[in-house]
Amino acid sequence: MPAMSQQQRHRRMYRLVAAAAGLATVGALAAALPAGAHDSKHGKPLPSRYQDVQLLSFNDLHGNLEPPSGSSGRVTELQADGTTKTIDAGGVEYLATHLREARKGNAYSVTAAGGDMVGASPLISGLFHDEPTIEALNKLDLDVTSVGNHEFDEGARELARLQNGGCHPTAGCYTDEGFAGADFPYLAANVLDEKTGKPILKPYWVWKKRDVKVGFIGVTLEDTPGVVSAEGVKGLKFKDEVETINKYARVLQQQGVKSIVALIHEGGAPASGAYNYNCDSPGAGDGISGPIVDIAKNISPSVDALVTGHTHAAYVCTVPDPSGKPRMVTSAASFGRLYTDTTLTYDRFTGDIARTAVKSANHVVTRTVPKAPDMTELISRWNTLAAPIGNRAIGYISADVPNTGTESPMGDLIADAQLAYGKELDPETDLALMNPGGVRAGLTYAAKGTEGDGVVTYAEGFTVQPFSNTVNLQDFTGAQLLKVLQEQVSGSNTASPKVLQPSANLTYTLDLTKTGAERIVLDSVKLNGTAVDPAATYRIATNSFLAGGGDGFTTLGQGTNDLVGGDDLAALVEYLTANSSAGSPIAPPVANRITVVS
Repeated sequence: MPAMSQQQRHRRMYRLVAAAAGLATVGALAAALPAGAHDSKHGKPLPSRYQDVQLLSFNDLHGNLEPPSGSSGRVTELQADGTTKTIDAGGVEYLATHLREARKGNAYSVTAAGGDMVGASPLISGLFHDEPTIEALNKLDLDVTSVGNHEFDEGARELARLQNGGCHPTAGCYTDEGFAGADFPYLAANVLDEKTGKPILKPYWVWKKRDVKVGFIGVTLEDTPGVVSAEGVKGLKFKDEVETINKYARVLQQQGVKSIVALIHEGGAPASGAYNYNCDSPGAGDGISGPIVDIAKNISPSVDALVTGHTHAAYVCTVPDPSGKPRMVTSAASFGRLYTDTTLTYDRFTGDIARTAVKSANHVVTRTVPKAPDMTELISRWNTLAAPIGNRAIGYISADVPNTGTESPMGDLIADAQLAYGKELDPETDLALMNPGGVRAGLTYAAKGTEGDGVVTYAEGFTVQPFSNTVNLQDFTGAQLLKVLQEQVSGSNTASPKVLQPSANLTYTLDLTKTGAERIVLDSVKLNGTAVDPAATYRIATNSFLAGGGDGFTTLGQGTNDLVGGDDLAALVEYLTANSSAGSPIAPPVANRITVVS
């Protein structure tokens, strides 16, 4: 071959480059450049093909600004030798410090949440319609969250106020500055206005940093009407989670957004209560069950990761998508005790997440780090406003009254209080039933402040029962009462029983070796020691949530001769005040009303 001139060599090189350009896009060529390559024209470093995006997430905060107490303020950690230990965790003073430290060195960082940021909140937040929590989330630099079911506790109009700001319609303004609302978007893709058929809030949001784009779609559980008071979801329609997410994933793709994260307020149950349990052992997603598994398996493969919640469980799992490829599904327990740190590797060539490179882990919000001063100031400011109400003593206990177990002492205490209050309204009241999900905390004997050991303050009572339900009386036949008990473990509650907490005069056996409604041993059901007569009429006290058929108790929505009483927390306050004193504190009820066979 004859030697080429310099001009010929230049022409040949040009043809080779031109041919390569015909086979690959300019973007692909740029992505293929080695790290540290520079644009010769402008002298600036060119971006590498892959960019790690840090996704920090948490869920189910429920207004827990101060460190939650008792078991609500601890997490279980699995040790290398197979044993476990508990760690005190939670509190936004510590959460802020942890998140701020985690962001250091991560130029591409976004923070998202999986719903229930507010609702069922302790006094410091709940007393002020959760304005303090929204203020705290703004300071935490939360970028986006889905709605949860508890965002609807006070209805869609109040949720819109939390998003957009403005003083409360009845309580007014709590501070001279007024309320500015959330700096971050609430996403409600599957919550539609019945009249317009459109989402009541934004269905999705796109996070952008230079040339990197990640879309977020937010949904709450379709069954929100079954776990929220009827008034809270009035005028709203809740659509299927999978269909909704897939719909808006297509919308985002049409807009050129290929990297997508779903924020889903629905969750699962891991096989272990330890936050660091490997739920991919022995295989992907083998260690988790519950609604989120079917949801995850049916959401379009175009969605790259799922941030979940609702069950207050901790897990980091890979559940196969419809194409069989692994996809990260996470939940950070509840009450700000954990946060999840997920690395999403963004491919500038495709605009999508390189799923095989996704890494994720839950981290404990330990209380051994310095408190964030701005959060300390926020808590102090709102506590000062709440103190005249919250510090008032309402009763005395001789020991902890926990809210754990199939039947809990705290649930029993509330049921006894509602029966006593019901009898004041109508002496013919026969019994009371309390939904377990409404018992948000227990009472602790150790003093939280200066009140002294064994003293129950109004703030503590508010943390136990924060919903402002009323105590309602209704008449039911004995047959209906038996059916209510069966609904605890059948129908929509078959897979995850919701065992009502009974007043002391109702006893029965729950046989967990059987299935469905047969778990209730009907001939064991007795009221005041006498078998329930299916043909007789019984007057039952419940809260307004149950009286509306909530939690799958449709029969409780069919009562007659309704009488609506006062606030359920007021009933507990009245009961504790009447039945305890400093010299004669009330003892925790013995949880023996339900005999459990397992």
